Amino acid sequence: MDEIDRIDRACRVVRTILAELDAMCREGVSTAELDRHAEARCADFGARPAFKGYMGYPASLCVSINEQVVHGIPGPRRLESGDLVSIDFGVLLDGYYGDSAITCLVGDVSDVDRELSRVTRECLMKAIEQVRPGRRIGDVGRAVEEHATAHALGVVREFVGHGIGTRMHEEPQIPNYRTNRATPRIEAGNVLAIEPMITAGNPEVRVLSDGWTAVTKDGSKAAHWELVVAATADGPRVLGDPVAVDCGEERNSA
Repeated sequence: MDEIDRIDRACRVVRTILAELDAMCREGVSTAELDRHAEARCADFGARPAFKGYMGYPASLCVSINEQVVHGIPGPRRLESGDLVSIDFGVLLDGYYGDSAITCLVGDVSDVDRELSRVTRECLMKAIEQVRPGRRIGDVGRAVEEHATAHALGVVREFVGHGIGTRMHEEPQIPNYRTNRATPRIEAGNVLAIEPMITAGNPEVRVLSDGWTAVTKDGSKAAHWELVVAATADGPRVLGDPVAVDCGEERNSA
């Protein structure tokens, strides 16, 4: 089994558990309940939560609600109808990391919020199309920014995607916006975690007193979608179970 297949196995665990968490995102469920479920399920797969203890982070999941962009710490807060809930999750399995994020829609969500999640996921898919040998990392960010700005949405600049493998965060960093400098060329075998974070308003963020939770400065809502993608001679290979990535939009579109 080569390295990409090993990362694929880790991503399969991540995305399987994320699908379960998406189904749990109902009114009245606490973010701590989501976190406990994720950690327990890791044990079932023989994996370890990648985030827990990383640089002192206290939980297995990042659960970010509404104006929270990323790194929301699970706790007693219960989900309410209309919440936009981004869940970021990673595991370590047999020495390799998997990492993905989804945005869940709870109850009666506004059309504006539904559109924010949809466009953010579209940004991700357009970025994935750039993960081909010979293209540049900057092409990934350009694809995200162009699609987001075409829908009058903001692109968070403080946080970026990353390489992934035997470490959770590897080079290169992957901005979600175009840069004015030359960026590395993508090579066959590169494995990248691409994760657009898009806001309905101003993209500037601030970090709360807990030292982790990043929120929009203007209080606008945010969405976050993430997948791990390998560059191959045949094009982008999205790692993990493909069913899980669609669950948030499909379940809540009825």
